Amino acid sequence: MDKKLAITVFSFPPDKGNVGTAAYLNVFSSIYSVLKDLKKDGYNVEGLPETPEELIEEVIHDKEAQFNSPNLNVVYRMNVREYQALTPYANMLEENWGKPPGHLNSDGENLLVYGKQYGNIFIGVQPTFGYEGDPMRLLFSKSASPHHGFAAYYTFVEKIFKADAVLHFGTHGSLEFMPGKQVGMSDACFPDSLIGNIPNIYYYAANNPSEATVAKRRSYANTISYLTPPAENAGLYKGLKQLSELIASYQSLKDTGRGNQIVSSIISTAKQCNLDKDVDLPDEGEELPANERDLVVGKVYGKLMEIESRLLPCGLHVIGEPPTAVEAVATLVNIAALDRPEENIFSLPGILAATVGRTIEDVYRGSDKGILADVELLKQITEASRGAVGAFVEKTTNSKGQVVDVKSKLSSILGFGLSEPWVEYLSQTKFIRADRDKLRTLFGFLGECLKLIVADNELGALKTALEGSYVEPGPGGDPIRNPKVLPTGKNIHALDPQSIPTAAAMKSAKIVVERLLERQKADNGGKYPETIALVLWGTDNIKTYGESLAQVMWMLGVEPVTDGLGRVNRVEPVSIEELGRPRIDVVVNCSGVFRDLFINQMNLLDRAVKMVAELDEPIEMNYVRKHAQEQAEELGVSVREAATRIFSNASGSYSSNVNLAVENASWTDEKQLQDMYLSRKSFAFDSDAPGVGMLEKRKTFELALATADATFQNLDSSEISLTDVSHYFDSDPTKLVQGLRKDGRAPSSYIADTTTANAQVRTLSETVRLDARTKLLNPRWYEGMMKSGYEGVREIEKRLTNTVGWSATSGQVDNWVYEEANTTFIEDEEMRKRLMDTNPNSFRKLLQTFLEANGRGYWETSEDNLERLRELYSEVEDKIEGIDR
Repeated sequence: MDKKLAITVFSFPPDKGNVGTAAYLNVFSSIYSVLKDLKKDGYNVEGLPETPEELIEEVIHDKEAQFNSPNLNVVYRMNVREYQALTPYANMLEENWGKPPGHLNSDGENLLVYGKQYGNIFIGVQPTFGYEGDPMRLLFSKSASPHHGFAAYYTFVEKIFKADAVLHFGTHGSLEFMPGKQVGMSDACFPDSLIGNIPNIYYYAANNPSEATVAKRRSYANTISYLTPPAENAGLYKGLKQLSELIASYQSLKDTGRGNQIVSSIISTAKQCNLDKDVDLPDEGEELPANERDLVVGKVYGKLMEIESRLLPCGLHVIGEPPTAVEAVATLVNIAALDRPEENIFSLPGILAATVGRTIEDVYRGSDKGILADVELLKQITEASRGAVGAFVEKTTNSKGQVVDVKSKLSSILGFGLSEPWVEYLSQTKFIRADRDKLRTLFGFLGECLKLIVADNELGALKTALEGSYVEPGPGGDPIRNPKVLPTGKNIHALDPQSIPTAAAMKSAKIVVERLLERQKADNGGKYPETIALVLWGTDNIKTYGESLAQVMWMLGVEPVTDGLGRVNRVEPVSIEELGRPRIDVVVNCSGVFRDLFINQMNLLDRAVKMVAELDEPIEMNYVRKHAQEQAEELGVSVREAATRIFSNASGSYSSNVNLAVENASWTDEKQLQDMYLSRKSFAFDSDAPGVGMLEKRKTFELALATADATFQNLDSSEISLTDVSHYFDSDPTKLVQGLRKDGRAPSSYIADTTTANAQVRTLSETVRLDARTKLLNPRWYEGMMKSGYEGVREIEKRLTNTVGWSATSGQVDNWVYEEANTTFIEDEEMRKRLMDTNPNSFRKLLQTFLEANGRGYWETSEDNLERLRELYSEVEDKIEGIDR
């Protein structure tokens, strides 16, 4: 077999500790399992080492240079003449980067291609964007282009190595985000020039259909979806665990004389765990009447349950290793927690609540308020759900924990008088009377889902693609909301953009908007916010069929109208009487990907805003009209033109790049980050000028943001939260709005969390705390990451860097988050040593980030802690340079 394959991995931000970065994926173990499989099929993979660890070493260390050189392994040196001869568009890069070879991926004379060749397989490291060290260029660069080293990499792959296909490994690289048209590439667009004539196969995370669509449109990729790691509940640890034990003893002893004493311990332990920021706690020694004691305990208990049941993807996925049935339990419990009316499936918590005469909505509400009996009932429902699903899974698996033929097992369970495992389990609980028929339908559906979760076609689909055959398409999204995403190994597609928002999305959106406004009123003396600044993401709107889009419509007080084919192409205002509140003004920041995928919806929103601004209504009931009139006067334009609220990047440009500056620690002060945001995100969509694209309207953008009383974002799936990716803080305008407001007051910041059936609106700082407690500081999470070795250390470091990002854009991160992280990863000598030995480059970045957080004033700590960090930093520097002391 003479086929040649170029496997391309990413390194972002550029650092040796980051080679092989991809969302949720253990890249090198996955490549190793792919290569072993291809070897069986007769591919030549000569010299492939014995283990994935050795594979990492060979790719990231230059064997010729002294041990531990800072350079990656060089596979080819391309001189400038050869580069120019083989790269017809090389001269187009000179405007931005000067004459080749330049200073990136070069030794001053040649362009360097990094990677390692094994027989007919080349594993290469994609060069980086090139702006990392120079944020000012990011600011002003309107006509960016790839650099010479980037072009040389793909020239090598196509013309020198002569690859028959390129396999981009994991989500995601930067080729498809290079400048050029958004769709319908021409030869003047950089993605088209770079990929050349090579078939592009792309392993892509199943839950990211929007960026997968960009990869398909702009780099002709055939995507192959991979599973995100199996989810687990976050659980409780250290002080939080003690707290739950104290609450248990309070419940059994609360009517004896010891009630007060236990509550006092609960309060002091809660304060040690910094829960006093999330729950109003009385003073420790205070004598409380019994009903107030119950409420304090109920609120703390509710918070604990929220932390304990939070879903986390544990560890990193390896291609070709599907989860075991036991690992799938938490995912199934969450699939079972949603009603699916279109399939006549009732949720398990709903079925259980009905047996004690309650609706689950009512239980959720009581638990949110901290009513002790309801928190306890919700905990029992949660435990019974886990138990029933666990019992079911146990019955359909063999002793090795693999799912055996589910169909035959199920039919024997479902029809032939064997007692049903979930009924057996529930008969030991207070939910013995649960509706048998509803349970049977639900577990039949869960059986189907279980088969899909453990099916494995990620390697199979790759082979199909390499044979030039058809890879079956399938939707991308969140497997918990939409199990049709499974099994993975499909070519990802999105949805019909004209079909959103759906009626179901509108219904969910109304609940979230009402909760958001309730929360804002409660925090601000009963006043409605006049303007909310919010973000629309591509992937979220695909996963939820337009929920966040529908939220914007409901804030404005308009409803979508569908035509006979179910397409949404106009909106109608709801009367103020029916709305029962003022119309809220909005400032909408659309991500670059949203702009690419949903231009019709931007048109719809812009028409909605302009329509509402022109309604003849009193301004105290229509804030859009109120502000548009003020702004029209200030700018000297018509009210219709002043009502411009739908913003994004310029066409062909993505992100505010605040994330790049933070990840590379290359920014001077917060004002610089705010300028980047304003200059890149101030392009407006105008429905009155069709076909014009995005027009820069910075003054209008600033005036609109200056009226914002609240900033708002959505979290829609348990896999991605605030500190997992840099996109969320990249588009957060909290401190920026404060600087623009005439009164200089910081706006409230809220995050809506629709990851569970019980939708929540929390403040940004509550969400950051929840995220830190369940991920960064949670042994279950970081030990799960450490199992992946080299890649795991990087994941830990990334969470800390993103936390600094939130400090920079919003200032909503508490000091204790940094302090506890320092205790967990730096003070603990054994942990520190593991991090340093496993991935010294990422450990250095971790130390750097701690010192940076302190230097920028986000973390106050003892001089001893800082001294230790500085000492460790010089120690790890020596280790990386290969000096042994």
